[in-house]
Amino acid sequence: MKGNKASILTVAEKCKNILASNWEGRLSTIIADAKDSKGDIYSSKVKYMVKRGKPYFWVPENDMHNVNTILDERGSFSVASPYPGPLANFFISMKKLPARVALTGDVVPLRDDKVQIAIETLREMILSEQKAMSEFSYSVSGVLSSACPALRSESLQELVDRCEQYVVYKFNLSSCVFVDGYGGTHEVNLEEIEARKADILSPFSANLIDGINQSEVRRRALLLFCFVYKNANVKDAYMLSIDRKGFDVLGKVVPSPTMKEDGFGEYQWKEFRFTFKEEARCVEAFCTQLVQMEEEALKNVSSYSGLVGSP
Repeated sequence: MKGNKASILTVAEKCKNILASNWEGRLSTIIADAKDSKGDIYSSKVKYMVKRGKPYFWVPENDMHNVNTILDERGSFSVASPYPGPLANFFISMKKLPARVALTGDVVPLRDDKVQIAIETLREMILSEQKAMSEFSYSVSGVLSSACPALRSESLQELVDRCEQYVVYKFNLSSCVFVDGYGGTHEVNLEEIEARKADILSPFSANLIDGINQSEVRRRALLLFCFVYKNANVKDAYMLSIDRKGFDVLGKVVPSPTMKEDGFGEYQWKEFRFTFKEEARCVEAFCTQLVQMEEEALKNVSSYSGLVGSP
């Protein structure tokens, strides 16, 4: 593994990956009031896709956003890093929020001809992801086998099948802020956002994360990673996020004798970053390197315990 700055994504890259990996976010618009608008905000979850760096929303036809945007197109949109399955339960129990992207801009309805283009683009994207899933090798399928079956493409299919029940909007961005897992905010230049490309892994990240977190064997491997590569004794661990350069793990650190003496007797959750020797340019490469790290960590632990080479 390597640990220089080149092994860490830029904030703009993190934003692009989050937008590309999720398919649902929270849209907020200003409530329309013909008498006296007080600027009250209405929010709801909407599904979306990203095309050429811009989000396109599918808003149910009976949603208040469709009325609000007639009088005021200004809006904001928040998208969180995917946190499926056990990871969602963890965030709820710890009252924490995952890293997320907060956008502001204008919510602009598409003309009928543009709506059809957006639907066809979404249909092609879904078919492309489904084709990729069907062609994954055994090693990839092994990682994904424990994941819940609701894929990103399956979640978006409803937008194509019932397109007449939605109003489609384009979101013209005016600002972008990255909010990390600790609540820190980082403003991102829109030109940098447009210039960056999302990881090829992004559309499948939710399933990869869930597949790892739902597997007891792979969860135990995360414990080994923390011990072997970070010299950290952890009792529990979750895969938090993935990208082409590596992945982030949340580990429940066992307090050391020194920590206990200092009054820190409770377990503490800590984030660990693991980087690949080579960038994973596809899902196949990610899973291959993950398995290699598992084998390497297990070999190191066996060596520590004297199992390797013993008679």
